[in-house]
Amino acid sequence: MKIIRINKDLILKELELSDAEYIFKAIDSQREYLGEWLPFVEFTKSVKDSLDYVNSVVTMPEECKEWQFAVFCGDDFAGLAGFKGTDRLNMKSEIGYWLKEEFQHRGIMTESVRALIKFGFSELDLNRIQIKCAPENVKSNKIPQRLGFTLEGIERESEFVKEGVFRDANVWSFLKKDVTP
Repeated sequence: MKIIRINKDLILKELELSDAEYIFKAIDSQREYLGEWLPFVEFTKSVKDSLDYVNSVVTMPEECKEWQFAVFCGDDFAGLAGFKGTDRLNMKSEIGYWLKEEFQHRGIMTESVRALIKFGFSELDLNRIQIKCAPENVKSNKIPQRLGFTLEGIERESEFVKEGVFRDANVWSFLKKDVTP
């Protein structure tokens, strides 16, 4: 199991089945807050839904593996961060993340994403990392801004929100040749 220690209080721990309960409790206790930007919240109705998600991540064949991490602040589960949509041939991936409300405004996700960028370039041999955020999601957009990502533009109707509703996404990129944040 991969652990990325960011500082004495903040770690990223490779996702494992035992994390499903933490994930579900976080989603279930903060449905309105998390659901504003995360479409999967509406479909996460039981621990089994979170367990199914985690199981899909941990049982993925090594050649298709998507590195997903539980974010822990001390002993407290704070959120998730990791790679998705990895294209190994073109050496690129996207970082996705979410954080429980009480852990906001402490630099936790900025530092977590910074660690994932380093991991992606050094251990996954990526050349390009991107982050997509709804233009209206100011908090989420501040993370790639702080870390020196380039705003490439808006991907129109990028994310399914609910029946008949799609949301645009700002597309931020960071290349290996860019100065590591």
